[in-house]
Amino acid sequence: MMRRREFGKKMWRGAAAAGLAGAAESGIAQGARTPRKNTLMHVGGDYHGVAGAGITSKENLEYNLRHGVKHLTVQVKKESPAGGWDSDALEKMRDDCNRAGVTLEAIRMDARYITLPKGAERERELDNIVGNIQKAARNGVKIITYHWTVIPIRRNRQTKGRGNVTYAAFRLEEDWKSLPAGPSGRVDAEEYWERITHFLERVIPVAREHDVRMACHPYDPPGLPFGYQGADNWDAPSIFDAIKRYEAVVNSPYNGFQLCLGTVGEGLKRPAAEILPVVEYLGRKGKIYQIHMRNIRGGLNGFEEVYPDEGEMNFHKVMRILRDTQFAGSICPDHMPQHADDPGKLQSFAFGYGYVRALIQAVNSEVEG
Repeated sequence: MMRRREFGKKMWRGAAAAGLAGAAESGIAQGARTPRKNTLMHVGGDYHGVAGAGITSKENLEYNLRHGVKHLTVQVKKESPAGGWDSDALEKMRDDCNRAGVTLEAIRMDARYITLPKGAERERELDNIVGNIQKAARNGVKIITYHWTVIPIRRNRQTKGRGNVTYAAFRLEEDWKSLPAGPSGRVDAEEYWERITHFLERVIPVAREHDVRMACHPYDPPGLPFGYQGADNWDAPSIFDAIKRYEAVVNSPYNGFQLCLGTVGEGLKRPAAEILPVVEYLGRKGKIYQIHMRNIRGGLNGFEEVYPDEGEMNFHKVMRILRDTQFAGSICPDHMPQHADDPGKLQSFAFGYGYVRALIQAVNSEVEG
């Protein structure tokens, strides 16, 4: 019987090879795709919606299984005395998942490294990250996701939606230049990219050695003007150009993205049309390790987060690209609307899980073989 680690390695290598072959034959983001079934992509759950006492609690695992979710992304909040993730806590999460027949697929890493300037503290944090990669590998985890937030994620208003739900929203302030700097102070583009480059050059070789993919989630929202709260965010002014630059810093099958469709859409003037080349580009290169299926109304500098079936982006078209490029990871509903009758958003996420599963079935039913 093939062991899970060996299966995962072959699965990801096969998907990456398929993407790279497609790129070589027809060029990135151009040329016809060959429609074919994809039995590797699947619905995933994470820390955004948790039932019971914790993400790997009996209550939450059963909640996920009831909705067809067998792959989880967790956060390891407990740290070891020496720094980094607590090994015992991680092993308990793994064992909880194994007993329930759930795959502990990914771990979310915090953003502490990117907030640190050059110096000994930053190097110690890099050492912790290297140790975390090793701990993930020992527990069969194939993906580490992360989110570079020099300034906090920005939402500054709320709107109402169907059934009286509340949507989180953002509109670029006319007086944005007067906003106070974030906790990291002034971080210009040169320094931001130095931090990214130093991280990738140190970490990606370790990730390759241990067969763990590093999945970067774009800053939320992208495209903010340089100097917003003191930051020249890495995914501004053009989110697509920034993604290309990021994955090229260390061009490796272990340097890719947790592609949040909603976040990328927030940085586009015409999300419905412009999201498709982004997915195509990364899909053909095998650089998508996880999808956040979040939808929005609006776009660059003004949007609201809505249900996945009612926003600007047509996720049926997105799913066809993921199918044909043989995307091999989780598709997770993300940032769902909230209602007073559903304070933990479990109803919203149940809807999201069903929506994703239905899309997977729909696009696969369109093709033979």
